[in-house]
Parts: sequence; C-alpha cells; structure tokens
Amino acid sequence: LTLARVDALLAIPNVLDPLGVRDRAMLEVFYSTGLRRFELCGLDLADFHATRRTLTVRRGKGHKDRVVPVGPRAIGWLERYLAEVRPRLWLDTRETALFLTGYGGPVNPDVLSRRGRGGMESLRVKGSCHLLRRTCATHMLEGGADIRFIQQLRGHANLDTTAIYAEVSILQLQEVHARCHPS
Repeated sequence: LTLARVDALLAIPNVLDPLGVRDRAMLEVFYSTGLRRFELCGLDLADFHATRRTLTVRRGKGHKDRVVPVGPRAIGWLERYLAEVRPRLWLDTRETALFLTGYGGPVNPDVLSRRGRGGMESLRVKGSCHLLRRTCATHMLEGGADIRFIQQLRGHANLDTTAIYAEVSILQLQEVHARCHPS
C-alpha cells in the first residue's frame, strides 16, 4: 500500500464509536509493528510497555517470543483505547487480552481478517491484515532499514523469507541506481 492508502485505511474506523477507537488502535499496531493477526489477537495487557514503547509477542510463529518497537502514533491510539474503551469492554476481571470484543472476550483472528478485508475492499484494494504486515516491512525497507532489522521485527527465522521485501522495493533500487550509476 502507498502511504496515502495506509492513511485512508487507518481513517476508516469511526473513532466517535468506542469499537472504532479499538479498531483504529489495532490497525495502527498492525502497521507500526508488522505483527501477524494471531500475534495481535494473542497480546495481553502486560505485553504493552508504553514507557519502553514496545510490545512483547509471546508464542509467535514457531512458538518464539520477541520484543518489537511500537511507533508514537500507534502508542497514542493504544493509550486512548486503554484509557477510554477497554475499561468499558472489560466484563470479566480474569480476562487479560489487550484487545477485547464488544462482548468482553479476546478479538478472534478470523473476525479480524474479515474486518481487514472489508476495509481493504472499501479502498478497492485486494488484501487483508497481512497486507499491512507486508506494507510495514516494505515502507521500512524504502526508508533505509537494514533487512536484518526487518527480519527481527517480523519474527522470521530465516533471512531468505525476509529477502522478498528487497525485491518489492523498486523505488529504492531506482534511487540507488540514479545516485550510483555513472550514466
């Protein structure tokens, strides 16, 4: 997705509605961190560290844990969700999930996929939540991030898996070509 399309997608939730604030926070976290949908749904309250600006992903793909940075815009939406919305959704004091449904339970990955796909369709884009994961990696690469850092962020065991993003960024290749090629 282009930056304009990302901004349009992030603007879809109605933030005057509590569930819209939750949805905006989830979208911001997706784009900021590049998490997988099951990783986002598996986050607990204790996994968000506002002062360190990180999320701890527990039992990611391959049952591996990792810590990922969270950008300031996503932190702002997370903090708003935690202060204004989550207390209203929290029906069972034993529930520790970070993101809750209107019924007070953890958000389901399949429901998240349907909502993500619906948002993409409204922009006339084919894709779902995974497209934000790919977009996060591509935008970071285009911004100059080393592929090894993107590998760590995405939780890839093998650099070859991450290397596909090196092929995606023709803009970066054109910039380097223009700067470095003698003709």
